[in-house]
Amino acid sequence: MTTQKMTYRSTRGEDAGEGYSDIVLTGLARDGGLYLPAHYPQIDAGMIFSWKNLSYADLAFEVMRRFADDIDPQKLRDLLRATYVPGRFCNGRPEDDATLITPVHWIDGGACGLLSLSNGPTLAFKDMAMQYLGGLFEMLLAERGAQLNILGATSGDTGSAAEYAMRGRRGIRVFMLSPEGRMSAFQRAQMYSLDDANIYNIAVRGAFDDAQDIVKAASSDARFKTECSIGTVNSINWARISAQVVYYFKGWLQAAARPDEIVDFSVPSGNFGDVLAGWIAKQMGLPVGQLVVATNENDVLYEFFTTGVYRVRDAAHTYVTSSPSMDISKASNFERYIYDIVGRDPGRVRALWSEVADKGGFALSPEEMAAVRASGFAAARSTHADRVRTIAELWQREGVMIDPHTADGLNAARAHRREGVKMLVLETALAAKFAETIREATGVDPVEPEAYRGIEKRPQKVLVMDADVEAVKAFIRRTLQDCKA
Repeated sequence: MTTQKMTYRSTRGEDAGEGYSDIVLTGLARDGGLYLPAHYPQIDAGMIFSWKNLSYADLAFEVMRRFADDIDPQKLRDLLRATYVPGRFCNGRPEDDATLITPVHWIDGGACGLLSLSNGPTLAFKDMAMQYLGGLFEMLLAERGAQLNILGATSGDTGSAAEYAMRGRRGIRVFMLSPEGRMSAFQRAQMYSLDDANIYNIAVRGAFDDAQDIVKAASSDARFKTECSIGTVNSINWARISAQVVYYFKGWLQAAARPDEIVDFSVPSGNFGDVLAGWIAKQMGLPVGQLVVATNENDVLYEFFTTGVYRVRDAAHTYVTSSPSMDISKASNFERYIYDIVGRDPGRVRALWSEVADKGGFALSPEEMAAVRASGFAAARSTHADRVRTIAELWQREGVMIDPHTADGLNAARAHRREGVKMLVLETALAAKFAETIREATGVDPVEPEAYRGIEKRPQKVLVMDADVEAVKAFIRRTLQDCKA
């Protein structure tokens, strides 16, 4: 039996037929849409269960080779084995088995498990995909004799994960936008204290959505994108999503006792990429039950899954919260999910996103909303008081310390937990990144990994700019010209 070649298409319909390597370096599709596989690979649950004892790297190979079939299999395997090594993912609890990369810690009497995703170099789940992306970019660029200038936006953790994955990489520069004053002090220090020559930090006056809009607008400018060799590392880049699919398989394999066991997942959500990876894993055949979307006070996604109305907010109405990486009101990856829900009809997607541009949102038809209800998604909303209470209660009762975003996820998990069904909560970051909230909740300071002690006192380098796409593009052009001089 011949295997169907994997190709990719844009959610808006104009780009189709490209392979994995091409879309990884392209990022955003030329028509402004997001790339998705032309079909989701199908894997039998029995085969998945047989992978139970694979290392994380070899499990990643089994999953990723189905998306990246234009990369030599041995090169892909070598890249994944070089990426997912215990020494790179070892910032977790001392009792962890570091070889697992993403161990599960069972709480609430075994009904809930914390899927540890924050043991990488920047202490956030973004490292799980970004460390792979750094090596992938470098490999593909070397093969093509090309260079890439990465333009990204971060609400807190993507930026540092990208910069630590790309620092010192040959043929790569990073221009990272972040919202001025809207990240934790630790998050700012992680990014702004880097002095690598290929890293440029830009703080935008506004919210994360303003920074994200600049990235999308610049990436949609075909002339600028080609002239400056612009790529992306935000989760609009399919390689990020495909790598995140892997830890759903790893989490399920640690939780499931039999091939047909259903496991629910609760996912702290901002840009929708983390939970979208779970949706894709489910479409591939992983026995996933509920996917619980956990939001904070910026509850656009909660509103959608409870009412069917998607209503974005502007910067003035996007709250600054104690789970800042979720302070997002325009979830980029939501478009990929809606593309599936409307039967992969690019015309319908274009119409809906035109309504977002013109009216600030859209309402699905009753038939489309029925498909949402059948898709297995649920949602919950948390406040600062909920986060503090959840962090304090878990610390006092079980001696387990979680960050505010993971607290949002745990709060949502408890609201939707089903009798007899295991629930995994995807950890977002280590508590050390949010010391102020942890102190408020527990009265103690979180332990910082040794490599990060005193990071907030290190010199920082950042350029502050207005939320102006033309000004950002001009800065990138000047910087590239100076590098050539």
